[in-house]
Amino acid sequence: MSARVHVHDLWKTYGGAQAACGVTFDIAAGEIFGLLGPNGAGKTTTIECMLGLRRPDRGEIRIGGAEARRPRDMQQRMGAALQTNALQDKITPREALRLFGSFYREADPPDALLQRFGLEDQAHASFHTLSGGQRRRLALALAFVNRPDVVLLDEPTTGLDPRSRRDLHRRILDMKKEGRTVLLTTHYMEEAETLCDRVAIMHRGRLVAQGAPRDLMARLGAAPSVRLETSAPLPPNAFAGVEDVRDPEQAGCTIRFRSEQPHRVLAGLAERLETAGVDLVELHVRRATLEDALVEWTKDEGDAAGESGEVSP
Repeated sequence: MSARVHVHDLWKTYGGAQAACGVTFDIAAGEIFGLLGPNGAGKTTTIECMLGLRRPDRGEIRIGGAEARRPRDMQQRMGAALQTNALQDKITPREALRLFGSFYREADPPDALLQRFGLEDQAHASFHTLSGGQRRRLALALAFVNRPDVVLLDEPTTGLDPRSRRDLHRRILDMKKEGRTVLLTTHYMEEAETLCDRVAIMHRGRLVAQGAPRDLMARLGAAPSVRLETSAPLPPNAFAGVEDVRDPEQAGCTIRFRSEQPHRVLAGLAERLETAGVDLVELHVRRATLEDALVEWTKDEGDAAGESGEVSP
């Protein structure tokens, strides 16, 4: 499948600090791609270069065939919702949509966008009276004014309540169904797992890992973690002779450990609980998560190994 977004060997330096160091990735049509990493990793710089807001020191960027050296053509194909909306307090959603639409050769009418993003009731409300969720929906509506093939979303759900976040997730998944290409940044790893077909992890300006979330988690190789609560403390030798138990910890009635075969360990442990006359109160088994993978890939001492850690999609 041909790439709708192509970023190759992107470099950007501010003074002596390298914000982007050879960043390379492709995104296909109809794909949701997550750009992840800690604060200062270079995510926003990469997006700003893609939007033509900053000029890269070197590298190649193509959006739908248009090149970065022709930013006006590239911007006609893109929509963007950045972390903050710099709109006048008194402007209304309808007025903002009409204004932004005037910047493009083709634009959807305000009424259609207000309906699509659930803003009909706020069409004539001043921007400063909108809730956080309504402002996010307006940001998405503005990103769709020009009927873009590619949509860039920088921290789209930060600060939203759970209901508004789920609503925004549905709208992002609708973009995929429509065949649009979506690049998003987020600090919510569960969000990235839910939405993204592939992710790239950035650290200190470099892509240190890239692939489907499940592949990155599998590559991490972390065994599932188990936490259980008992009605009374178990004896210190509770795990004696039990195979495939890693890093066991016990604090009072709480036991934690990792295991590749947690069901087998728990089956053996259940017999010991019954013999000791101790009840199992709570049980939690958690597989390795994308958050675990991000923490592992962005360890400072692991940078050298991480730079060659790309996972094929």
